[in-house]
Amino acid sequence: MPAAIPATPRIFSLRLQFGIYMARDQIDMTPLQSRDELVAWLEAGVKPRHQFRIGTEHEKTPFTLQGHRPVPYDGVNGIGALLDGMQLLLGWEPIVERGNIIGLYDVTGGGAISLEPGGQFELSGAPVETIHQTHSELMAHLAQVREVATPLGIGFLGLGLTPSWSRAEIPVMPKGRYGIMTNYMPKVGTLGLDMMYRTCTVQTNLDFSSEADMVKKLRVSLALQPVATAFFANSPFTEGKPNGFLSFRSEIWRDTDAARSGMLPFAFEDGMGFERWVDYALDVPMYFVKRGDAYIDVAGSSFRDFFEGKNDKLPGEKPTLSDWANHLSTIFPEVRLKRYLEMRGADGVPWGRLPALPAFWVGLLYDDASLDAAWQIVKDWSAADRQALRDQVPKLGFKARIGDRYLFEIAKECLALAHAGLRRRARIDQDGRDESRYLEPLDRAIESGKTPAETMLDLFHGAWQGSVDPAYDAYAF
Repeated sequence: MPAAIPATPRIFSLRLQFGIYMARDQIDMTPLQSRDELVAWLEAGVKPRHQFRIGTEHEKTPFTLQGHRPVPYDGVNGIGALLDGMQLLLGWEPIVERGNIIGLYDVTGGGAISLEPGGQFELSGAPVETIHQTHSELMAHLAQVREVATPLGIGFLGLGLTPSWSRAEIPVMPKGRYGIMTNYMPKVGTLGLDMMYRTCTVQTNLDFSSEADMVKKLRVSLALQPVATAFFANSPFTEGKPNGFLSFRSEIWRDTDAARSGMLPFAFEDGMGFERWVDYALDVPMYFVKRGDAYIDVAGSSFRDFFEGKNDKLPGEKPTLSDWANHLSTIFPEVRLKRYLEMRGADGVPWGRLPALPAFWVGLLYDDASLDAAWQIVKDWSAADRQALRDQVPKLGFKARIGDRYLFEIAKECLALAHAGLRRRARIDQDGRDESRYLEPLDRAIESGKTPAETMLDLFHGAWQGSVDPAYDAYAF
């Protein structure tokens, strides 16, 4: 099997044009000559509204059906065997690193499957037009995964954090970039390794029609990311016990790496646009540079120095477009700009709740009236207000406050705006229902006043009798 599957520049351009996060590192060796090229690369994401698409990414934790243990990469019942089986089933192209299959991708521009550091199994969905299509894609993917995984004795868990295993028990996937990150994380925070090996998320990727549209959507979604965190808070256990948080996954990000995460206060300042994002990204420390099949550890050095030919590991060498794309994929704020916007604030959840995240953000951001109304909610919040809300929400969920308002009130208002936006979109399924149907799990959260984590804690202290083991059945995909 070859050491790597080559990608043509045409395929590279196609995938990024439609806003799908790739399972593989980008391959485009076009040398970069000026900062303007970096700005232009982001600007190329601008689309007319009729070309707007929806991308959904979700991670799930594999576990052994017998004993509920972590699943290693190697072995006849390991993650590698699972990927081999998925490749045979789907006919997708394998992504191979040093002889190990580490992902799959659809050469037609559809979805991709990748591995996170601890074996978390990620689907990066195809760019689709409606939440109905997202729902169908998820159902098909999960059926396909079960067809291969069940005979191997593997199940998947829909939580934001592994509920019972220590970090030392979790296997390491054979991807070179993860070795570099594992060495670097303890230098910049105390919880970065937990982020890598224990957490799962669901993300939504959305488009913009202009630089001004990008800025408005970025600001609204950054300010309201704590709302999504509360709606999807689903990680209250660590190593078999309540950890004191509703979304410990969200708390972990507060002490992972401040240089590449957070609420981006500069995004609300005058002059925000593609150029300002480029200037920010140029100074975010890098992890690696990939040359051929080798990862070169440049952790801690800036892309700006690399761009100026001053990288100690690659003296005199300038980056390529591939290096820039890969670098942007290692920046982890609450909302990330690439050639689209990534909403990053939600915990991993069971499959029935997954479509609610794209439904929420599409309803808010793809409808002008809802977007304007959402901006009215957040426009007067200061950077300190936004940060305080983000800091409170992992522990308090809907009970977090901003000014004199509880987050619950804001979440209820935003959910109503999302409903209205989806109704106005009027994308109807075969049963005559619009996309607002997928918000029903969030409606139930508002009716109960509880986050998913609080519901799970009730089970832990009640029917589960102080054990997290029942979660492997109740929250399995």
